[in-house]
Amino acid sequence: MEKPILQLSHITKVYPGVTALDDVSLEFYPGEVHAIVGENGAGKSTFIKSITGAIQPTKGEIIYRGTVLQNNNPAKSLDAGIVAIYQEFNHFPFLSVAENVFYGSYPKKGLLVDFKKMEKMTGDLMADLGVAIDPLAQLRELSVGYQQIVEIAKAISRNAKVLIMDEPSAPLTENEVEKLFAIVKKVKADGVAVIYISHRMEEIFSLSDRVSVFRDGKYIKTMNTADTNADELVKLMVNRTLGEQYPAKGYQRGEPVLEVRGLATPMLKDINFTAYRGEILGFAGLVGAGRTEVARAVFGADKISGGELFLHGKRIKINSPADAIRSGIGLIPEDRKRHGVLLGMSIMENITYANMQEISKWGVLNGSKDAQTGEEYKDILRIKTPSLKQLVKNLSGGNQQKVVLAKWLFTHCEVLIFDEPTRGIDVGAKQEIYFLMKQLVEDGKVIIMISSEMPELLGMADRIIVMREGKIAGTMMTREANQESVLKLSSGL
Repeated sequence: MEKPILQLSHITKVYPGVTALDDVSLEFYPGEVHAIVGENGAGKSTFIKSITGAIQPTKGEIIYRGTVLQNNNPAKSLDAGIVAIYQEFNHFPFLSVAENVFYGSYPKKGLLVDFKKMEKMTGDLMADLGVAIDPLAQLRELSVGYQQIVEIAKAISRNAKVLIMDEPSAPLTENEVEKLFAIVKKVKADGVAVIYISHRMEEIFSLSDRVSVFRDGKYIKTMNTADTNADELVKLMVNRTLGEQYPAKGYQRGEPVLEVRGLATPMLKDINFTAYRGEILGFAGLVGAGRTEVARAVFGADKISGGELFLHGKRIKINSPADAIRSGIGLIPEDRKRHGVLLGMSIMENITYANMQEISKWGVLNGSKDAQTGEEYKDILRIKTPSLKQLVKNLSGGNQQKVVLAKWLFTHCEVLIFDEPTRGIDVGAKQEIYFLMKQLVEDGKVIIMISSEMPELLGMADRIIVMREGKIAGTMMTREANQESVLKLSSGL
């Protein structure tokens, strides 16, 4: 085997009250895909930020191409050929796709930016990726899935020697994941060392050559991927054996709760469906099909141009999220960082701010009740934190998602819309959320679930509505559906 291109020696990172990384040593080699797995809070994000210089380790050395990286920072690591695609995007929504791809390395004509060349180079990159994305489109106009593809194109445009991918497939559809796999295999063949972080076991076994397990900030073990299996990895990750991934279904449809008639927006056309008590109603479709737009319209986040909503047979008017909350509708959004949490506020404040009246009297906050509420949901959802006063921005992605869920549970919403509920969440936490969703349904809640993970939809939903080009392409019971039938309907075959 060649010499390692990247070595981490005894890396430790200590924050007040918590050790995020504890004496981690690892080596990465050119031309291999090295997967990193572990539960949320295991230290994976801290690990990659240490490599890129986004954070400085408390102790230990990072050796790149035989040289210790001194006073490293993201700009230095990028110049050296260490490129990271983070789970939470690092982009400029009001700039064009081309400007985002080449930000910081614009092609120039003399002293000026050569916009025509940049547009062509971006178009060529997108063509290589097999996607039709307009280089001149503003990034904010794209779906989350397409924004992720722009992040990948940005990384490929740099001459990367080490490519770090943190949950790159999380917002992508099945077809887009196949394109991602092809990209990873191509850069591997070009001699790049790929560090691939994913919660999806099928990706680990399809792509990686070696896999390393982290748990509670500690390095546990590295194995050749061909010599292990999913059960062994999960046991090493969670230090326990998991049972069935999805809870057993006991579908008994109750009375209709939410009815949507003729819903229309600039994106959606004549959307009609009914959600019943006692069921999980799934929404499937390719990126851009309109699934998230349905959720946003029902929640009042997007203005509707036509249609009616009924709750228990009574017409309701929802012109804003505040109207939806008052009506008992909550939305767990696909982009939790931008729309789900207040990153600069504490866990406790995030959990209770949507229902302050319950812990206040005459406008005065009851501090003890506030703390009691926070502790209750922290325990129920197993939010990993040394304190409820911890800022949400310092939590892992999975724990941020749990905070979003806790917020809506505290509002006692009757209808809960889960948009990509397990995006970027580890296998143990996924199972907890699945069983919690099942419990919520058994307690009388109505759940609408949007997911790009087909096994998740088939495993959790009782019915699936398939979207295509802003319309409902069809509805099927999951007991009669499979991945092929859903994909055919969503792609118009």
